[in-house]
Amino acid sequence: MVKYSEEFKLNLVNEYLAGPLGYPLLAKKYGMSSHGQIERWVRAFQAFGKEGLRKKQKNQVYSVQFKLNVLNFMKQTGASYQDAAIEFKMHNPTLIAKWKSAFLKEGAGGLRTKGRSPMAKNLKKKPAKPGGTMSREEQLERENELLRLEIAYLKKLDAFQENPNAYLEKHKQRWRSNSKKKDSD
Repeated sequence: MVKYSEEFKLNLVNEYLAGPLGYPLLAKKYGMSSHGQIERWVRAFQAFGKEGLRKKQKNQVYSVQFKLNVLNFMKQTGASYQDAAIEFKMHNPTLIAKWKSAFLKEGAGGLRTKGRSPMAKNLKKKPAKPGGTMSREEQLERENELLRLEIAYLKKLDAFQENPNAYLEKHKQRWRSNSKKKDSD
């Protein structure tokens, strides 16, 4: 994947906004295989200014609830990944596509953050189980957790479907506070 500098992106966006060339011709002029990336840069610039073209230095961690809110918004409004990213003050619409794919494959459990969990100070090692299988009790606990997540998701979806404007208004404050936390990282 080619990485483009912020200066290159800004020049290309300015050229698009000022000149007669459209997305396909600009992509051809600069040897890009697709004009979709230029379109995303222009929309990000129009929504966020220069900040929209900047590469984030740290990986942002989003809660499962936030991810569900974004996916619900897209489902209810028919918004594109780019539109949803702009609405939720995100700079990476492809991240939303990954969330949607994970949700369709694994349900709400697929939206949990993956990777290493923080290490506890006095970590007690559990004996390794042969073949990495879970006990019946662990399987049931996992199933219960997934069902709780699914029920919570369905409740929020029902509330959103009954009155989308009231639901969005109620949760707007939480979204704004979440986006402020992201910006401070």
